[in-house]
Amino acid sequence: MTTIRGRAPLRLGLGGGGTDVSPYSEDFGGRVLCVTIDRYAYATVSSIADGVEFVSPDRQCAGRAAHGSLDVLAGDFALHLAVYRRMIQHHNAGKDVSIRLATQVDAPPGSGLGSSSALVVAMVRAMADYLEVSLDQYELARTAWEIERIDLGMAGGWQDQYAASFGGFNYIESGPDRVIVNPLRIQPGVEAELEASLLLYFGGVSRDSATVIEQQQQNVRRGDVDALAATHAIRAEAERMKNALLVGDIDGFAASLEGGWLAKKQTSSVISNPAIERAYEVASSAGMVAGKVSGAGGGGFMMLMVDPDRRLDVKRALEGECGGIVTNTHVTHRGAESWTVTGGLR
Repeated sequence: MTTIRGRAPLRLGLGGGGTDVSPYSEDFGGRVLCVTIDRYAYATVSSIADGVEFVSPDRQCAGRAAHGSLDVLAGDFALHLAVYRRMIQHHNAGKDVSIRLATQVDAPPGSGLGSSSALVVAMVRAMADYLEVSLDQYELARTAWEIERIDLGMAGGWQDQYAASFGGFNYIESGPDRVIVNPLRIQPGVEAELEASLLLYFGGVSRDSATVIEQQQQNVRRGDVDALAATHAIRAEAERMKNALLVGDIDGFAASLEGGWLAKKQTSSVISNPAIERAYEVASSAGMVAGKVSGAGGGGFMMLMVDPDRRLDVKRALEGECGGIVTNTHVTHRGAESWTVTGGLR
């Protein structure tokens, strides 16, 4: 029995988030700075006797159906089914295969870490390997983007798929019909100091990113002057953050992170809320220098830049006064990958 396992890293959106969303991306050009971290989405494809089985232990659900009845799986497994159908149609001449596709993610849905898109990238990577199809990093990211944005009609941008596919620090540019990934070579000492200064805070509240993104899109489409000016400011801060990282200016990076967050809140009324503002206030009092909500906003993980000597102060204050969990995080430089399982624990 053939078993293929794939994984794709989750990401932190450092700057430029929202400029990768239509129509802003096509009209003005998106600019996003992001980095992948040591949390992953996993997908395992293995052969079974007949039909298709989807399993998601982290969501505690599973489903199985015959090839002619796959629509019954769409409710709990919309992403899985869309990946399966796209790969069969485009890379197996429409011929069904009998497989078990099992997945899990190191973060909850709505985390703001690009978990859904990383999951799609991991599934596409594993399915491609199983079908003996060669996809380069751009093709992998584009396929995952099309599955989410076109096949399923999900609102969102493109940074998550490309970040998960390429891995590491990337400055990503977009135009009407193109996405260009610029890998950044950050000095080891700068990366280490950044890791020492970063904390992630999860208050236990996820959000539907599509709702947040749709409001941002509407504001741009109707020509909301304030929202458009704020999005321009977000794009400018992303470039400043990139330049600060390249020269090792951690203080400048933190200042741009703060500026980007303030601008982000001007793009939509649902970006922040009282719980987020309270956590921000508590963290600032305890030693946070700058912070923002990762992803679209409205909930999920907060990314905090703190004085490294006060990491525990920030952790204790947030967990004690706001609840939730504070963790550190580390950069990962490898993008999506897949391999054949030759052994394994049983």
